Amino acid sequence: MPEAARIVVIADPIDRAAVDRLRSGPCTVVDATAGADALRAALPTAWALVVRSRTKVTEEMLRNAPHLRLIARAGVGVDNIDMSAVAARSIDVVNTPSAATASVAELTVAFALMLVRRLWPGIVSTKAGGWERGTNGGEIAGRTIGYIGYGRIAREVQRRLIPFGVRAVAYDPFLSAPIDATELVDLPTLLGRADIVSLHASLTPENHHLMDARALEQMRPGAVLINVARGPLVDETALLAALKSGRLAGAALDVFDEEPPRLRELLERPDVIATPHIGASTREGQARAGNLVVDEILRAARAEPLTARVLPPGGSP
Repeated sequence: MPEAARIVVIADPIDRAAVDRLRSGPCTVVDATAGADALRAALPTAWALVVRSRTKVTEEMLRNAPHLRLIARAGVGVDNIDMSAVAARSIDVVNTPSAATASVAELTVAFALMLVRRLWPGIVSTKAGGWERGTNGGEIAGRTIGYIGYGRIAREVQRRLIPFGVRAVAYDPFLSAPIDATELVDLPTLLGRADIVSLHASLTPENHHLMDARALEQMRPGAVLINVARGPLVDETALLAALKSGRLAGAALDVFDEEPPRLRELLERPDVIATPHIGASTREGQARAGNLVVDEILRAARAEPLTARVLPPGGSP
């Protein structure tokens, strides 16, 4: 492929204004968002590929994209990308880790308030024609939130919760020393102390079903669980059992082990808030993600250093 042929294939929709900005530059944009057939037809000439979480970048897909040099993930997690296969082909991967920080943090705060105040059961009852004023929740002030994973999003959640008078502990094996006033503890200590357990860890083979029956049993009686990170961090069958037994008071889930989720018994419970993986889905967050993706693509087109490169397993800069 001639060097000038910078064909960018967009597999998943991104912000329209960002796409317009990309079209005005040195790249040719191919819209392949219609589905698998459109993407398959576009891959043979693709120089760059834009994906969100929907598209799975597999070994087979890469075999059909001989000219691919860049994959731009509009979002944070890259567990939908076969990073080993990408590394074997010397394809760069970039993401947009800062784009959705505020959006996901605000959703987490909303979940925490709704769970502690027990708003969702009242909403469900009232919409169904009921008028159950005896559903008493609690105040969030003085409660302890435990962050599993204390990266950018978790720290932003805590910054927003400080005015509410919420105490915080965090478990993060990648942190050797505190980076703010939040106390770092081990996982069993966190589970035993937190009224609200909020998941912000990335998905790795080691933490698949991190919140299994044993971990859920270690949580404080009456505690609640929030997952805005990755669905497979939670064993949903074990979570259902913990809710049915009354050990946990509720859960708020934006991500699921399988999407769309199939465990209807969990979703239909009045003590479970479920949303369709919308943590990053704000106008502001999507605009940031789209523009950051375009920034990286344009850098690559100009042969400039990438600023948001994701390293493959065992990789180095």
